[in-house]
Amino acid sequence: MEGFSHLDENGNAVMVDVTEKNITQRIARASGRIYVGEEVFNAIKGGNVPKGDVFACARVAGIMAAKKTSELIPLCHPLLLTGIAVEFETEEAQNSVKCTCTVKLSGKTGVEMEALTGTSVALLTIYDMCKAISKRMEISDIHLEEKDGGKSGHFIR
Repeated sequence: MEGFSHLDENGNAVMVDVTEKNITQRIARASGRIYVGEEVFNAIKGGNVPKGDVFACARVAGIMAAKKTSELIPLCHPLLLTGIAVEFETEEAQNSVKCTCTVKLSGKTGVEMEALTGTSVALLTIYDMCKAISKRMEISDIHLEEKDGGKSGHFIR
C-alpha cells in the first residue's frame, strides 16, 4: 500500500518504524475554542463556577492528555515529552475561551497529535466544569497552528 505510512504491503495497520530517523527538536502548537454563552463566560471570569477553578483544572487535564496521547490514538508512538504548555484566552465579544496547547520534545517523531489531544481535552474539561450552568456550549475550531522539526520541516497554518 504505497503512500500510506501506517499500512504494510498487505494493507495491515502498523506503527511507523522511526528507528532510523534522526533525533531533532520538535514542537507543535494547536488551538481551539469553546463558545460558552454569557452566563458561563461571566461565571468563569468571576471565579463563580461551582466545580472550582476552571482554567487550573483544564490546564492539568490538557497536560495529562498530551502525555497519554499514545494510549488514546492508535499507532501513535509513546513519547518522552520535554515541555507542555496549555494557555487560555478569554474572548468577551464572543463569550468564548481560546485554548492553545504547545508540546515540545527532542525525538524521532512529531508531537502534533499530542498538541491536538491536549487542546481537545482541555476544552472538554471546560465543558465538564461548566455544564451545570449551561449545556449549550460548543467546542470548535480545533486545529494545528504550527509545527517544526523533522523531515517535513516548518509548518504554519
